[in-house]
Amino acid sequence: MQLKRIIPNSLTCANLLCGSVAVFMATQEQFLWSFAFILAGGLFDFFDGASARWLKVPSPLGVQLDSLADDITFGLAPAIALFCYLQPIIGWWALIALLIAAFSAIRLAKFNIDERQTTSFIGLATPPNAIFWTSLICYLHSIAVPVWIAWVLLAGSLLSCYLLISEIPFFSFKSAGEGKMRMIVFLFGCCGIMGTCTTIAITNHQIAIAAFAGAICVFWYILINLLTLTQAKK
Repeated sequence: MQLKRIIPNSLTCANLLCGSVAVFMATQEQFLWSFAFILAGGLFDFFDGASARWLKVPSPLGVQLDSLADDITFGLAPAIALFCYLQPIIGWWALIALLIAAFSAIRLAKFNIDERQTTSFIGLATPPNAIFWTSLICYLHSIAVPVWIAWVLLAGSLLSCYLLISEIPFFSFKSAGEGKMRMIVFLFGCCGIMGTCTTIAITNHQIAIAAFAGAICVFWYILINLLTLTQAKK
């Protein structure tokens, strides 16, 4: 029984360690590695909760530890990555990007006490937000971009902060039946996006293009949910 209790928390700690390495890689401008460790953290994040349910050993400690780990991997890591990318371009204005870490913490705290989010999300979840920013940075770091793009990214970081704590509903793969059609459309779209980006990356020998698929998939996810919300209001 004791071993069963250790497994989920060990996976959560692995998530936290991946996030810590992602932060370090971002400070070294190794954005592709930072993105890779955030993805690895996402896998550990999925399996820690799943293992707790499968082994029937949920615990209050695990819930709190999970949120702390998530804020490192999906809050601090993308915030540092965006700051490190923007700072050489726009100077200390790039500090604004660190708000992503703060708003991610607020979003995670809200999730812990919001009983409406058992089968879906209210507000954008932190993992897709982290994937969007680090994936996008991987691609932009590999090409030359005009300065105005940096200011657009900074404004975009504020928009993402709003989405994290907004009341906008987002579907979750935890849903039993609700939003199933949206999930199918989303998955088909993701397959097309990843296939196209991977093909272009192989053709051009540029792995950053393949990583860029992450940002496009998250944008697709946000778009589907916003379109559904618009239709529901009509």
